[in-house]
Amino acid sequence: LGDRRGEATVATKVWTADDEEAEHQIDASLGYFGGRVEVFQVHNLVAWPQRLEQLEARRDAGQVDVIGATHWKVAAFDELESVMRSGRIAAVQIPYNPHERAVEERILPLAGDLGLGVILMRPFAAGGLVGRAPSAEELAPLDDFGVRTWPQALLKYGLSHPAASVSIPATSKPERMAENAAAGEPPWFGPEEKALVERLAGSR
Repeated sequence: LGDRRGEATVATKVWTADDEEAEHQIDASLGYFGGRVEVFQVHNLVAWPQRLEQLEARRDAGQVDVIGATHWKVAAFDELESVMRSGRIAAVQIPYNPHERAVEERILPLAGDLGLGVILMRPFAAGGLVGRAPSAEELAPLDDFGVRTWPQALLKYGLSHPAASVSIPATSKPERMAENAAAGEPPWFGPEEKALVERLAGSR
């Protein structure tokens, strides 16, 4: 990032059951990004009570702005809910796409109620949804929403949930970044548009 560090929001994670290794991971991340990270997350809730203590100390020292927690397994959502209700985190990172909708039941509504930031991961279902894109004719009803491509439809699908804050699509092609970013602007999908994306995803 160099001298453009101030233009970026950096989100990263600590992921280990070992306390000493966790300190090394946190120090390394802070070193990469000029001594400060905007969003530091406990990945997959591994040893989360200890990790939250460590991250809280870094937040109190001015090195971390927001503490979060991540998980992708439905079986862990009860535990994630408990951490969300603890008052110790300000953000969650969870999977959300037309094939992974379990978070709609409790996690997204709870995040909205608690005012937590929501980072959507796996918007393309780890690539599983982008292999066979719908035709331009099938996507035409989404034109008024600025959607020109299937990845944009999938991104806007998640971001249209009122609890969503940001989506983190992975890409190996820099030119895709502008295309992806365009999906982050309103207008947002309503129930009909979301249902259309779900139907198109189901027919792939």
